[in-house]
Amino acid sequence: MCTIMAYCGVGGMEKVTEGLKATVSRGPDDQRIQEVAGGVLGFQRLSIMGLTPEGMQPFELDGDFAVCNGEIYGFRKLRDELISKGYVFRSDSDCEILLPMYREYGTDMFEKLDAEFACVIYDDASGEFIAARDPIGIRPLYYGKSEDGTMLFASEAKNLVKLCKKIMPFPPGHYYKGGKFHCYCDITAVDTVLYHDIDTVCKNIHDKLVAGVKKRLDADAKVGFLLSGGLDSSLVCAIAQRESDKPIRTFAIGMNTDAIDLKYAKQVADYIGSDHTEVIITSDDVISALEDVIHLLGTFDITTIRASMGMYLLCKAIHEQTDIRVLLTGEISDELFGYKYTDFAPSAEEFQQESVKRVHELHMYDVLRADRCISVNSLEARVPFGDLDFVKYVMAIDPEMKLNKYNKGKYLLRHAFEGDYLPHDILYREKAAFSDAVGHSMVDYLKEYAENYYSDEEFELKCTKYSHAKPFTKESLLYREIFEKYYPDNSEMVVDFWMPNKDWEGCNVNDPSARVLSNYGASGE
Repeated sequence: MCTIMAYCGVGGMEKVTEGLKATVSRGPDDQRIQEVAGGVLGFQRLSIMGLTPEGMQPFELDGDFAVCNGEIYGFRKLRDELISKGYVFRSDSDCEILLPMYREYGTDMFEKLDAEFACVIYDDASGEFIAARDPIGIRPLYYGKSEDGTMLFASEAKNLVKLCKKIMPFPPGHYYKGGKFHCYCDITAVDTVLYHDIDTVCKNIHDKLVAGVKKRLDADAKVGFLLSGGLDSSLVCAIAQRESDKPIRTFAIGMNTDAIDLKYAKQVADYIGSDHTEVIITSDDVISALEDVIHLLGTFDITTIRASMGMYLLCKAIHEQTDIRVLLTGEISDELFGYKYTDFAPSAEEFQQESVKRVHELHMYDVLRADRCISVNSLEARVPFGDLDFVKYVMAIDPEMKLNKYNKGKYLLRHAFEGDYLPHDILYREKAAFSDAVGHSMVDYLKEYAENYYSDEEFELKCTKYSHAKPFTKESLLYREIFEKYYPDNSEMVVDFWMPNKDWEGCNVNDPSARVLSNYGASGE
């Protein structure tokens, strides 16, 4: 990961310098703050592609400047096309193509990128700053205004918290120009519903996910894999091992008492032949990391915080004990193929509407979790299930096919990889909630800690302070109070608590964990 920051007005050098102090671990290799005619650009580098000093940003082209936190897949082909037009490149960085592309295509360039990115470009001719973010929001970007109305952009809310009273996430699939946000891609928009037969659908799912994994193996730094033992991360690891000529490195985490998924992760690792590492944590590790995790996440959401505890501690161990710089993860599969609660969807139309909603909100929940837990440990996250071609295809599949008519959630994905990718009992194993996979007791420890933190009277009184996303359990109140300590009056950065669709029968629950649903069954075993 890297950090980008922009102050779109005069006199911002000290402000950008101060703001970047909050994210040094995100870009530990180098830092540069560049004054431009209309403001200031800042960059902190984590070297992944083009490891030489020439790959350091901001990039400059005849007075135009750009900073980008991202990975642009297939950039070599785009670079060759630009070289044929007379452009000269100084580095092997994928992001160096942005300014030549802006010269050639203007803001139309963004829809041409197959990328996970957030960028800010300074156009010297117009004196304008143009900012943009990838269609899913895999790379973070926030914005706010200083007291005098100057617009600021930054990778994380913590870069802006001392500079802006109101901070908001930059909308995915948009660019900012001329004081307005413009949509260049709605990844969920379906022009034509695909009524293909199941064999065709599953072949395309297979081929497109394999392609998504392959392109994310391209890095000049070392690559590793998070392996929970669940379907999604197991598939990513199995595909990657097939594409690698030596054992990939996989990492799993679990509580010291009841880590459900450690045995499944090891089963997968043994089957695919990966170089596997287990990290064991205790209840003290979880509780002592809680405040740091909420601070690094910038959220009060229960699901995100619970699921981040294990991920953060695992990535911390990877950073401290290995030379891995890039991690592939299994996020974004649920939003496309369904959660446990979407088994209760009353119709195909409502399933699709729920999927659209969840994809649009990903940048506030699972994608945020993966980015922060990984980047705070000086690592880069790559998300194959977020491959743009893959997401567009799955969103266009006839939603009737995505309903759980097969007595098995995510059947299309499972069926697409039948064969020898994974053991059959892993491929068709019931889904466990991520935090349960780390250990059922982890969530119980967090709940117990919160229950003992407040009396019933304190809980009732303190909840009255909040109108937006009002806490509804002692656990949610504890998280909200820690959040407000670091991000006062900025709860609207997150739209609400992540919860199942309470309008559906069987989903009106008071806890976001899948384990409270009637269909959880053997998921946690």
